[in-house]
Amino acid sequence: MSVTPNRTAFMAQAMHADNPHPETFHRFFECWISEQNTYLEELVSAANNHNRDENDDAVLCPLIERVVGHYEQYYQAKSNWEKRDAISMFSPTWRSKLEDSFLWIGGWRPTLAIHLLYSKSGIQMEAKLGDLIRGLTTGDLGDLAPDQIKGIDDLQKKTIREERMLSDKLAKQQESVADRSMVELSNAVSEMIRNENDDAENEEEKVESTLDSKKDGFEELLHMADDLRLETLKAVIEILTPIQAVHFLIAAAELHLRLHDWGKKREEAHVAENLTSGPCGLHVS
Repeated sequence: MSVTPNRTAFMAQAMHADNPHPETFHRFFECWISEQNTYLEELVSAANNHNRDENDDAVLCPLIERVVGHYEQYYQAKSNWEKRDAISMFSPTWRSKLEDSFLWIGGWRPTLAIHLLYSKSGIQMEAKLGDLIRGLTTGDLGDLAPDQIKGIDDLQKKTIREERMLSDKLAKQQESVADRSMVELSNAVSEMIRNENDDAENEEEKVESTLDSKKDGFEELLHMADDLRLETLKAVIEILTPIQAVHFLIAAAELHLRLHDWGKKREEAHVAENLTSGPCGLHVS
C-alpha cells in the first residue's frame, strides 16, 4: 500500500508554509498519522513474511529507513511551527485530552521508547518461552542478546539524565511567569485599568515584548525535547537487528495510533452524552 500523491503534496506544502495556521498543522498531523497507519501495515507484512534469510535484511533496512524518515518529517514540520507558535505546541488541539495527559514538553517522554521496547520484549519472550528454553532463537524482541541489553541499559541511563536536565529547564521557564519583569508589568497594567488610563493600550508593546521572551524559552525547550525524542528512537533502532527494529516500530505505531483512536472515541462519547443531557445533567428524551 502506498501513500497517495495528494496527501504527500499537501504535507510537503504544509511543512514549508510561510504563515501557517494551527488548523493547517492539524491537517498535516491527520495526514501524517494516516501515513503512519499505512507504514504500520507494511511493517506487519514484513514481519509476517520474514524468513530469517540474511538477504531479507535488504528488504527490511529500506523500510526501516522510510519509517524513520517519516518520523523525521514530522519533527521537521513541528520545528517549523514551533518557530512561529511554540506555545500552541504545549496544548495541541489535534491531540485528544487522553493523549495530552501523557505529554512531556509537547510530546512523548523519550524514555518511553525504552519502556516500550522492554514491554514488547517481555510479551514476545513469554509467547515463545518454550522455543527459548530449547535453545531456539526467535529473532524478535524476545531474543535480545546480552550486548543489546547492555546497550539499551546505557541508553536508558543517558536518556534519563538528559530528560532531567530538560525538566529542570522547564521548571525554571515556568517559574519565570512570576519573575520581577512579569510582576512589575502586571501591576502597572492593572493600575492603568483601575484608573481607566488610556495609556493602558500603550503598554501592549511592552506586554508583547515580555511575553515573546518567555515564548523563546519554550521554543528552545521544544526543539531540545524533540531532538532527544528522535535521537532516542534512532539509538534504539541502532541497537536492534533489522527484524527486531521492525517489531519495535510496529509496537510504537500501534501504541500511538490506538491511543489516538481511544482518546477521540472518549471525547466523541462525552460530547454525545452532553447533547442528551439537560442543563442539570438530566437525561433529555
